[in-house]
Amino acid sequence: MGQGARVTDAWRRRDWLRAAGAAPLAALGGCAPAAEVPLQGGWVGAAVERGHLLRDAPNAPASVQQRADVIVVGAGVAGLAAARALARAGIDDVRVIDLEDEPGGNSRGHTLAGMACPLGAHYLPVPGEPATEVIELLEDLGLRRTERGRVVYDERHLCHSPQERLFIDGHWHDGLLPPVEALPVAQRASTLGQYRRFAAAVAEAGQGHAFTLPTARARWTEAHAALDALSFAQWLDAQGLDAPALRWYLDYCCRDDYGAGAAMVSAWAGLHYFASRHGFRAPGDDGRDEHDAVLTWPEGNAWLTRRVAAPLQQRLLTGRVVTRVDAGRHDVGVVLWNVAEQRAEQWTARQVVLAVPLFIAARMLSSPPPALTQAAAQTPHAPWLVANLQLTRPLLDRPGAPPSWDNVAYGSAALGALGYVDAMHQSMRPFAGPTVLTAYWALGGDTTPQLRSQRTALLAEPWTAWARRVVDEIAAVHPDLHARLGRVDLMRYGHAMAIPAPGVRGSAALSALAQPAGRVHFAHSDLSGYSVFEEAWFHGCRAAAAVRAALKA
Repeated sequence: MGQGARVTDAWRRRDWLRAAGAAPLAALGGCAPAAEVPLQGGWVGAAVERGHLLRDAPNAPASVQQRADVIVVGAGVAGLAAARALARAGIDDVRVIDLEDEPGGNSRGHTLAGMACPLGAHYLPVPGEPATEVIELLEDLGLRRTERGRVVYDERHLCHSPQERLFIDGHWHDGLLPPVEALPVAQRASTLGQYRRFAAAVAEAGQGHAFTLPTARARWTEAHAALDALSFAQWLDAQGLDAPALRWYLDYCCRDDYGAGAAMVSAWAGLHYFASRHGFRAPGDDGRDEHDAVLTWPEGNAWLTRRVAAPLQQRLLTGRVVTRVDAGRHDVGVVLWNVAEQRAEQWTARQVVLAVPLFIAARMLSSPPPALTQAAAQTPHAPWLVANLQLTRPLLDRPGAPPSWDNVAYGSAALGALGYVDAMHQSMRPFAGPTVLTAYWALGGDTTPQLRSQRTALLAEPWTAWARRVVDEIAAVHPDLHARLGRVDLMRYGHAMAIPAPGVRGSAALSALAQPAGRVHFAHSDLSGYSVFEEAWFHGCRAAAAVRAALKA
């Protein structure tokens, strides 16, 4: 990308505004390009029907009976973390069971025209010091080391520059925070003032490491509980922070990390997004440090999960849906459906780790504890769409900042569209060429009815309808996209990630589930009330430690 002809004066600002103005209509199916060509592609990843086997599995007697010391249900990030920690502790008789054909959960990868691309999570921020378990993983994988007391990361895996850009006012601008100079003149002074006020509020909230990753290492206070009791949008209103550019950016951040808008997530979550990492910098205070850096790969976080899963070998059992877990006095029974063999299997284990979303765990357990039932009921999950667009040649460059890893259009309201990342951005090739653009759509909405309707549409409508929305959304900024498009593969997640809605993070039920109790242990990012790699990895390692202690008892 980036090597095409520059836009001439004939491409006027009103042409850009006309294209951008058409985006919401196109995204909702209201219009389409005059010379629309049929799209090539389809749904990828496991069929959603496989997940429904939890409730619809055939009631057949088990034809296979097996035993293991430990069974880990779920081969997402938390499940892989638990299995790795157990193996490193010398506990080898472990089986990891997952309904997908490939481990990784929301961190799996894909390939289009020989180019790797993500099907979900696509980066890992450089961790802060409290994330000791993630740091240990990165050091073990050779991504991080310490030289003469200084932390050094392998630059090949850090996101290459330029990292982010925003399309606003007919031009691309560096970074994702709307620049003041691109706003209407009447909004500039007030917006800059509100940028600075919000930066000060984040700095004050984060004093004394009040917000950390993992969040379990931050002391929960009355101030946190007060923030957790109201939505981020309500908190911003109360602070008088209503500048359109600031509110758009903060809403974008919530959708990006939590899957839903500022009206759906708690004020605790809204501040945690910034205070637990790099803070918030107003224009004029844009110094960068190592905590702004992110690790990324063409296939996204599948680069990590594949390396963690590889040593499991025959201990990883994919394509199997766990339908029931019975916790007994002396062992735990696990009933599963083998999709490939079309048969039921009965497993028995001394200890079980349920590394699945809490609402799934509640359905699996024959006798779920009250805390699990409560936590599952109060935690909403956002649906997501991930679309990979194969480009046969680079898009034409546009005015302003050069093509970047992350590319976002300001003001887009197309059902939660979050822009796109360039899968080939990390390549070392000296010229622009074919690539894959990965577009992310967070469909949690702003209200519970919106969330439900968007999940229904995602699961019910054909792939062509969603592909057309994605293509038209990007074509509003890149009108030459249609002529360069080869194929569109889409991955849909009906329940991709927990939304930290008001009251979720401070729930006593979540705290109770993280404590060792009996032979069944819970390990999932849901226990933190939201879904990021650091939280999932922490809970997997925590559950493994509880299993080790129980086996020694």
